[in-house]
Amino acid sequence: MKEEKKKISIRDIAKQLNISVTTVSFILNGRAKEKRISDHLKEKVEKLVKEVNYKPNRLAQSLRTGKTRILGFMVEDISNPFFANIARYIEEQAYREGYKILYCSTENDREKTQELISMFRERHVDGYIITPPCGVEEDIKALLLDKLPVVLFDRYFPEINVPAVVVENKKGTYNAIKSLIEQGYKNIAFVTVESDQSQMMDRLQGYEQALREHEMLPNILKVKFHDATETIVQKIVEFIRTTDTVDALFFATNYLGVRGLEAIRREGLVMPDQIGVITFDDHDVFQLHNPSVTAVSQPIEEIARQLISNILNQLDESEGVEHPQTVVLPCVLMNRKSSIRSLP
Repeated sequence: MKEEKKKISIRDIAKQLNISVTTVSFILNGRAKEKRISDHLKEKVEKLVKEVNYKPNRLAQSLRTGKTRILGFMVEDISNPFFANIARYIEEQAYREGYKILYCSTENDREKTQELISMFRERHVDGYIITPPCGVEEDIKALLLDKLPVVLFDRYFPEINVPAVVVENKKGTYNAIKSLIEQGYKNIAFVTVESDQSQMMDRLQGYEQALREHEMLPNILKVKFHDATETIVQKIVEFIRTTDTVDALFFATNYLGVRGLEAIRREGLVMPDQIGVITFDDHDVFQLHNPSVTAVSQPIEEIARQLISNILNQLDESEGVEHPQTVVLPCVLMNRKSSIRSLP
């Protein structure tokens, strides 16, 4: 029988270099500078670790330090371009800080979200970055009671004192509707999902405020989040047909905007002359579409930067600083051809 090769341990590394196990541990855990270990010794340890292909025992390491160097990242739908782009920047920044990310999609489902939070707890992740659906307030409170780092984004719970990173949903929508009014559109409809989530309510309020200030009446279509793509397209088609006075549509999310473009194509309507269009959340499709589609763009890189900064500050207990509770970032209206009428 072939003899099994002995696995190299941290003690073997220390013995070969004639230094203490503690010193090797400090270097491998990125604390050489903090412990005033010389660069020369640090380089010797790192060189030997590479030569012998040493792999640390992550379980033992986490038990010893109380840290797994893993963050849980829970979003509504990881395939959505907005969340996917946030995830990419989060992963890049977390990796530079020595952390890995575990991703998952909640599908906006309360029970699934609760199960995922339990799963992350079992795996002892160091922190939680979450876009929470309604109904998980108690689960978030439980994480906070256990002093686990948590930061919410995209939406928040007003009644819970928890760090959050959000954008100016109300103002961003208000400015978009106002721009449609300035282009001469008279009957602007709002297409959204049936949701009590903070970001969706804020966008609806922005729409209603802009119309109210110009003495215009609201016209709202709500679809279900879990409706199939074709179902949503058909509902938008029927809405356009039964409200033929509508001359502009605002879509509250980018995936609704994509469905809306298909509905408009089926109805043979010409943007922006027959119908104006703006959507919340930018998307590559909107820039490539003919005509290009106006969108309320969220600052994706800055959202990711703020999320990582917040969660790392919570993890670094030595700082002893109060963590910011809510960061509110501005949106930018990307004016394109779908909402700007041709000059006479």
